[in-house]
Amino acid sequence: MHALKISLPKYTSKDGIILLCSMLPYSILINSLIFKERYFNSLLSFSAATILTFFIMAGVFLGCGSVAVFLRQRFSDEKFLNLRLFLTITIFILTSAVVLSLTLRAYELFNFLGYGFTEKDFIQSFVWLAVLNVFLTFLNEGVSRFEKYKATLKETEQLKKEYRKSQLMGLKSQVNPHFLFNSLNTLSSLIYEDEDKAERFLDELSKVYRYLLRNDDDQLVTLETELAFTHSYHFLLKARYGEGFHLVVDVPESKTSLLLPPLTLQTILENIFNCNRINKSSPLLINISYVENQLEIRNSIQPKLGKYDNDLGLENLANRFWLSFQKSVNINTFDNTRVISLPLIMDKGVTVL
Repeated sequence: MHALKISLPKYTSKDGIILLCSMLPYSILINSLIFKERYFNSLLSFSAATILTFFIMAGVFLGCGSVAVFLRQRFSDEKFLNLRLFLTITIFILTSAVVLSLTLRAYELFNFLGYGFTEKDFIQSFVWLAVLNVFLTFLNEGVSRFEKYKATLKETEQLKKEYRKSQLMGLKSQVNPHFLFNSLNTLSSLIYEDEDKAERFLDELSKVYRYLLRNDDDQLVTLETELAFTHSYHFLLKARYGEGFHLVVDVPESKTSLLLPPLTLQTILENIFNCNRINKSSPLLINISYVENQLEIRNSIQPKLGKYDNDLGLENLANRFWLSFQKSVNINTFDNTRVISLPLIMDKGVTVL
């Protein structure tokens, strides 16, 4: 059997430390106010009263913390900050007043340390608790904002690393000696076979390198730009593989102004060619289309050596989309076809819904 695990909502990662550092001193303070010298008569009296009061106040802290988390989720927009803080403090103070009153009445009912309820005890304890509530509300909000700030910095740094890594991967895939040797070898063959085609091959090759170098610092490019690069990239590969593969692009011109990270399609095409066999008898089929507000890349699966590696270069691409736009790159396999769906970005940085 598995043990039942209860997890309370947390406002910040420092809730436990704040609880201990606030509720324990407060418990000692109000006990000294209501029990007076009886509180310090013996270690047993001091320990029993402190532990009991601390657990009651800790319960209030955790309950109010859950309310604070709910209000933050309900009024997450920055324009509701003042309203949220006002509601939080009001609920905390009212809740604390009720719990404090019940606690003091319970101490009197059970004659705990000979206590007798007085309004003075309640007012003094309540004033201190109200002040503490206000302080803790702003402290938690400050800690929460600082943690969000640190998380944002971490995500930004991670995005930069992923972006640089992606750029390096894209550049290496084109500049590495193996690719360059194959391209030059193809160009050499074309010079003797078809000078016009060789000239165009050289022109398309220069476009590929120009695109790689020019977009090294761009965070987003238009789909039109990516498709233009893909056209040049396709020409180079077609000159090398001939009828070993077929690429079809079906994207409405009205959608080509949408944005995506540079070299997205190159990363996917590189993955397809690295994972699949290419031969004339069974051509590799690739289709790029616009489907339901997403860019969809389909390819037939013809795995090399009986193994199909989906992660080659795609994990980094998926990380870039998630860190930049909190949107997922979906990869699905149906029979002998793999489908990759990419979210597209509008001009103002809003993902197409």
